[in-house]
Amino acid sequence: MSGRLAIAVLVSGTGTNLQALLDTVHGREADVVAVASSTAEAQALARARASDIPCAVFPRSQYADREARDAALADWLAERGARLVVLAGYMELLSASFLARFPRAVINVHPSLLPAFPGLGAIEQALAYGVKLFGVTIHFVYECVDSGPVILQRALELPHAREREEVLRALRPLEHGLLTEAVRLYARGALRADPANPRRTIIDVPAQRGGDG
Repeated sequence: MSGRLAIAVLVSGTGTNLQALLDTVHGREADVVAVASSTAEAQALARARASDIPCAVFPRSQYADREARDAALADWLAERGARLVVLAGYMELLSASFLARFPRAVINVHPSLLPAFPGLGAIEQALAYGVKLFGVTIHFVYECVDSGPVILQRALELPHAREREEVLRALRPLEHGLLTEAVRLYARGALRADPANPRRTIIDVPAQRGGDG
């Protein structure tokens, strides 16, 4: 074993956030030990296979209910030693029983400045509302949708944006940068709950060394 943080990544789509993790933290601060998808058509699976990472598909239709699907998924991730689960464009809800298997160890990337525009279609919601400030949030996952403590956020002004794909292209570099930063922070144990408010995430910044004189 390398001693690095073992992470699993859950995907449903193209996998650009997975690729960002593979390009930046994999084999350095962390090891991606498993990639699981909700659909066999996810392009992200090809990215995992290209990096020789074990991958599997857990379609909801093949299980009696979501609890059964999540139990099988959690077992598979645990067998591979995953200590942090990253939702990178995973388009399924996770049950409370799954989250209990990985307490405060599931994080998600969401394309809005939470608590604004939670859930599906966040960019479409923002465009319909007419906002000019968009953004990305990395947060811990709790049972309620997009309700967990915020880890990192970054905003971007797009005053003339009109289309979802236009906003998505602009936000993608923010997603990649914030997600990899959050994994690095988790790997070095720099994230903790605020004792005064467990919904807040405190980031411990290393102390600066003083000069010699």
